[in-house]
Amino acid sequence: MVATGSLSSKNPASISELLVCGYHPESLLSDFDYWDYVVPEPNLNEVIFEESTCQNLVKMLENCLSKSKQTKLGCSKVLVPEKLTQRIAQDVLRLSSTEPCGLRGCVMHVNLEIENVCKKLDRIVCDSSVVPTFELTLVFKQENCSWTSFRDFFFSRGRFSSGFRRTLILSSGFRLVKKKLYSLIGTTVIEGS
Repeated sequence: MVATGSLSSKNPASISELLVCGYHPESLLSDFDYWDYVVPEPNLNEVIFEESTCQNLVKMLENCLSKSKQTKLGCSKVLVPEKLTQRIAQDVLRLSSTEPCGLRGCVMHVNLEIENVCKKLDRIVCDSSVVPTFELTLVFKQENCSWTSFRDFFFSRGRFSSGFRRTLILSSGFRLVKKKLYSLIGTTVIEGS
């Protein structure tokens, strides 16, 4: 039986048509009641959970950049475009949604591409109690701005060189590569801009 707008309204004309065709009234009413409850209500807890997971992932990425700025990048400031880490976190969640363990089965390698050379920043394990099922390689990109190159050249011999040379500006572009660890399915690449 297919529920349509006219049948789900429980109007007497529609019900009498079905009675003529041999349907029993008891089963009709239970079928109509069934269709009244079949459409699930949106699960607001799931939306809130996904939003909090996304925010936690954003914090993990920002902490990775913060830790790396002095230890691996040798700079005092990293300027990140607005919403970049938010976009990356959403892409990571989308890529992990098809995995058996979801985000918990993810190991993320975070890199920075500076002048066509990738520098490893960190390795993030989302849940160490779960055997990883896939790897993500995130590549941040440095902003190629002529002003920063000119500024570094201009101030390289002056007293301002140490402060200016230590600011890294990230581009809004990034690359995210997914590699399944226990599957023959190929690699997925996302280029963000």
